[in-house]
Amino acid sequence: MTKEEKKTTKKEAKTEKKTSEKKTQDKKRQIVVPGEVIASGKDFLPGDGTRREGDEIIALRHGLLERAEKLIKVIPLGGVYIPRPGNTIIGQVTDLSFNGWFIDLRAPHEGFLPVAECMGYINKKDIGDHFPIGEVLVCKVRGISARNTELTMKDKTCKKLIGGFLIKVNPTRVPRIIGRAGSMVSTIKNETGCSIIVGQNGLIWIKGPNTDAEMLARDAINRIVEKPFIDGLTDHIKEFLDKNKPKEKK
Repeated sequence: MTKEEKKTTKKEAKTEKKTSEKKTQDKKRQIVVPGEVIASGKDFLPGDGTRREGDEIIALRHGLLERAEKLIKVIPLGGVYIPRPGNTIIGQVTDLSFNGWFIDLRAPHEGFLPVAECMGYINKKDIGDHFPIGEVLVCKVRGISARNTELTMKDKTCKKLIGGFLIKVNPTRVPRIIGRAGSMVSTIKNETGCSIIVGQNGLIWIKGPNTDAEMLARDAINRIVEKPFIDGLTDHIKEFLDKNKPKEKK
């Protein structure tokens, strides 16, 4: 085989590899509808928005097909927040009772945080002083009943939020904002120097060293919300942050 033929073969191999990768990427970003067969074989595991029927995995909702190795799930394109045990949420105190607080979750039903699910001792006579109406809290979903969603703050990630500001996004965009293993939100934190807490109910808290940093973090999140399914989203956000990062004063 001549040098020219070897070069041609290598070039064809690279082109074929890129085409294959592009097809895989496109398949990952495929829009599916309820009842559609999205995978076959016992090697795949059904995730959120899917179910197994025999050897096939079926989509249960209209949304974006996502494959994470063997796990297959469908991310909805829209909808309200539906609480699930273990979810981290950001909520606002709307009312008090003799033994806890009612919390707005941006869900079909309010949440309830019992005094017993808070760290430390709280005198029930001082409930209104401890978390007054309007207070914003980071909680976890402990359980769900027909009447309400029970919350807990017995977790090191839970706390009262002081300072900063909140933005609201569609809850279906939260997985893209967080990124795989937290990669996307970590990028925004590192590039802006902001503290960011993403509630799975679509409320996001941002607190930064200055207003410019906070606005940059907010704008980056809004770009993810507006274009969640574009190819190379992480690189796109990194480029946006690098381009718009305030220049250091000499």
